[in-house]
Amino acid sequence: MKHNIVFKEQGRFGGWPANYGIWSWGDEIVVGFAVGYHKDRGEHIHSIDHDRPTVGMQARSLDGGQTWQVGPVPAKTPGNKGMSADEHMNDELGIGSPDGLENAPQPCPGGIDFTHPDFALMVARNSLHEGARSWFYYSYDRCRTWEGPFSLPMFDQTGVAGRTDYQVTDANTCTLFLCGSKPNGREGRVFCYQTNDGGATWAFLSYIAEPEPPGYKIMPASVQLPDGRLLAALRCQGARDSEGQAPNWIELHESDDLGKTWQYINTPVSVTGGGGNPPVMIRLRDRRLCLVYGYRAEPYGIRGRLSEDDGQTWSDEVVLRDDAGNRDIGYPRIAQRSDGTVVAVYYYNDGPQANRYIAATLWKP
Repeated sequence: MKHNIVFKEQGRFGGWPANYGIWSWGDEIVVGFAVGYHKDRGEHIHSIDHDRPTVGMQARSLDGGQTWQVGPVPAKTPGNKGMSADEHMNDELGIGSPDGLENAPQPCPGGIDFTHPDFALMVARNSLHEGARSWFYYSYDRCRTWEGPFSLPMFDQTGVAGRTDYQVTDANTCTLFLCGSKPNGREGRVFCYQTNDGGATWAFLSYIAEPEPPGYKIMPASVQLPDGRLLAALRCQGARDSEGQAPNWIELHESDDLGKTWQYINTPVSVTGGGGNPPVMIRLRDRRLCLVYGYRAEPYGIRGRLSEDDGQTWSDEVVLRDDAGNRDIGYPRIAQRSDGTVVAVYYYNDGPQANRYIAATLWKP
């Protein structure tokens, strides 16, 4: 097991690959993340300066995660501001409502070939809770350029907070897995959209799972099995106790009708620590499922589990690392190299007030 640096810069905050995406073609891997400015905020989980801008960045590796080249995401953003990061900036720095801004999301004309060999899709958003709007981009050149932004419908949701999670069925059909606002306006429900005409129109398919108030179920990570079944791992939080502490875990759900209905399978991870952490899940070349997540309890770090039976049972936890300084870590994305090595990319720190940076762990499961 080997740990490499993707992005680390003095005075900067690198974070949240799970909010952006990862795409791979053999040993060529591209991952997105946010970069802001470091600031000591006391007990707040994120040591990031809300008075300075946070922007989207992209790193590319041509050698399977050994080395990385980093630059801005080559995509137009509403108002030319940082996407998927409004919650980490003061209002005047964030996108806010994209309506009327330069590069505001527009309807997609369709015609997207989701099976193009160099295809990638990225979902972005302006917020998390009521009022959140989401849009998407696509690329035919391995993320070197992005077309968009293209608007996503609300379907009577009070907020749609999208991160990148999708499954391609054929050239015209793609299913997106998204988060929406609960009746109280807070983020907390997961559902899926589908297009059958190359992105021109979208249909609401279903809710995947409802949270028990006042908790949430968010940030799905999906896999499609060879027999067509869909699996979705969800980041979950329950009600807080008298001391303000809430349980956090990861659930697995299954659909055998292409996302129209869902059934709970099990809870692969019963504890993810204070504040919780999203899962990422892929199907390895040897047919096992690989689930990776940040562990926000002591000892803080990155962990994983494996399944040999399509998620019905899971291995013991595998500790990828447990040397972080506090719980401001995780939000991973993973890809598998041509030699079978898993490349897990996440944000990390070496001490409570150390810079937050983007790291990659190379692991042969």
